[in-house]
Amino acid sequence: MATYTIKRAPGAERAYRIDYRAELNDAQYEAATALHGPVLVVAGAGSGKTRTLTFRVARLVESGVEPHAILLLTFTRRAAQEMLRRAELLLADGGLEAVTGGTFHSFANTMLRRYGKAFGWPDRFTILDRGDSEDTINLVRARLGLDRTERRFPRKQTLATIYSTAANKNLRVSDLVEREHAHLVDDLEDILRCQAAYEDYKRERALLDYDDLLIHLRDHLQRHDEFRARLRSIYRYVMVDEYQDTNHLQADIVAALAAPDGNVMAVGDDAQSIYGFRGADFRNIMEFPQRFPGARLVTLEENYRSTQSILDVTNAVIAQARERYAKTLFTRRAGGARPQLVPAPDDRWQSLFVRQRLLELHEEGVPLSEIAVLFRSSFHSFDLELELARSGVPFVKRGGFRFVETAHVKDVVAHLRVIENPRDAVSWHRILLLLEGVGPKLASAVVEWLAEGDRSVAALTDFPAPAGTRGRGVGTVRQLGAFLATLDARRAPTALVQQVVDYYRPILERVHRDDAPKRLRDLEQFTALAERYRELAPMLADMALEPPSDSVGDVMAVDVEEGEMLTLSTVHSAKGLEWHTVFVLSVADGRFPSAYSADEDDLEEERRLLYVACTRARENLILSYPSIVNERGVGPVVARVSRFLADLPGELLEHVTLVDEV
Repeated sequence: MATYTIKRAPGAERAYRIDYRAELNDAQYEAATALHGPVLVVAGAGSGKTRTLTFRVARLVESGVEPHAILLLTFTRRAAQEMLRRAELLLADGGLEAVTGGTFHSFANTMLRRYGKAFGWPDRFTILDRGDSEDTINLVRARLGLDRTERRFPRKQTLATIYSTAANKNLRVSDLVEREHAHLVDDLEDILRCQAAYEDYKRERALLDYDDLLIHLRDHLQRHDEFRARLRSIYRYVMVDEYQDTNHLQADIVAALAAPDGNVMAVGDDAQSIYGFRGADFRNIMEFPQRFPGARLVTLEENYRSTQSILDVTNAVIAQARERYAKTLFTRRAGGARPQLVPAPDDRWQSLFVRQRLLELHEEGVPLSEIAVLFRSSFHSFDLELELARSGVPFVKRGGFRFVETAHVKDVVAHLRVIENPRDAVSWHRILLLLEGVGPKLASAVVEWLAEGDRSVAALTDFPAPAGTRGRGVGTVRQLGAFLATLDARRAPTALVQQVVDYYRPILERVHRDDAPKRLRDLEQFTALAERYRELAPMLADMALEPPSDSVGDVMAVDVEEGEMLTLSTVHSAKGLEWHTVFVLSVADGRFPSAYSADEDDLEEERRLLYVACTRARENLILSYPSIVNERGVGPVVARVSRFLADLPGELLEHVTLVDEV
């Protein structure tokens, strides 16, 4: 068959089925059609990042790139599947099922099984999920006798976190412990012994945990030229989503796959880099141009989510960042109320304001499901949770546990409940099982003995040792009775809570040693919350209102359909989501940013966290903070608005004054 070649004029664009110019804005079009060489797409919040990536996949295929030559790396399998699904809708017969799309870990697993044998790694190996890893660590921990030391050795969950974080941050375990787990320094030698035994155990049995998948792939790529060249020849176009969330291992893998002058596109937003605690490194996206010389930079600034008045605030917040890619978000949407800044006299007032305002919005036609209350740390919502429960407002909480569901708060409440009601068998069992030497059998005997004679709490000091029981357990039971006898239910709840917390502290440090400092901060917040009450009984009643009846992952919910629920969420758990109205709680120095931000890098991540919180709002953004906060050992302290908001131009925010209507 004869062929005839049509010569195009220089610069003429080939015919595409998709009208990319019509479908994309100018910046999106530039990104989607930048097919060769390294490209960094800095995609502002709500700027159509997923749409851009989808159209770029389609453009590659329409330009003659074989689908199997495209590698799309994401942080969730769902994200990769969604992008490829959308691309398939654009190119119905594009053969996109051949595109390799998935997470870094799934890609590493495939490559190690396919090629690892050539480098001495068996093609048959078992992947340990997080639970498996923790159980394996616990096994070697027991073999080393570290479960029988006189002092409490870190739990398997803590050890797994330490080993994983060190791997992802490219740190030695010893450095990580000294930097982030100083209270475990005395155990460092044994922590390292346990790590070495864990690594030996996995190697002997062909086991890989999640971090091993990345480590082995990175090492093979860096050490074996033939392997690296082979993968580069297969995957000639590499795309990475959410690049700001990559850790050292993942960034090294991308660099090895793409080569400095390779066809790699990284898409992300430096302003939304908020997962440093998981090992993500902000430096990866900032240093992309240095790692890939000559990289093309495309910035997506048109926002399709928020009103301009909200964007003006978010732009001003991030403009103060020490280091960033310059961008100014804008929208073509008209109108929009100015975001509000609401100083409240205290936490109680803040909760009352949020409850009242969200109910007003609901009456105006905004569904509860379209309203979110965001906060820096889970305990910042404790006061509001009680107010919502009292008012019957259904909510779901994402990120952390609901206040009354945390083990340490439940422990303290149980001590208070037996003072209020000595016949509360459930609370008795809870506090008795916290005691050293007391098991279920002895705890049951104590509860039965108290009930038989309708005895008072103070009678526990004379508890007789049941036949066959050890003296140690009986002794701790009597000591508990002596302590409970000092509690007077007629005292102010604040004093009672503080008294119980002081007693409970050594128990907490023994039972929850690994994260005791964090749990103690929660109890400080509980003590401050108790100041709202004059009597113990009303406080305990409020604590018991609307107990959660459903739990899915880190979501605790009351018993209503989710479509009817208000969302309470930490900012970290809200990333990628959006609502009609967003409240951001406690935007005060010491809370947002956190008082535990240790250095400038931590403060910069806190700034980005506030940026993420504000960019979740479409129509209304309401920022509030208590003007007076209670600090343990100090009392009421004047709070200042967050430093990230203090210097914003006054016209950007509407300042609201709360008035008490009698």
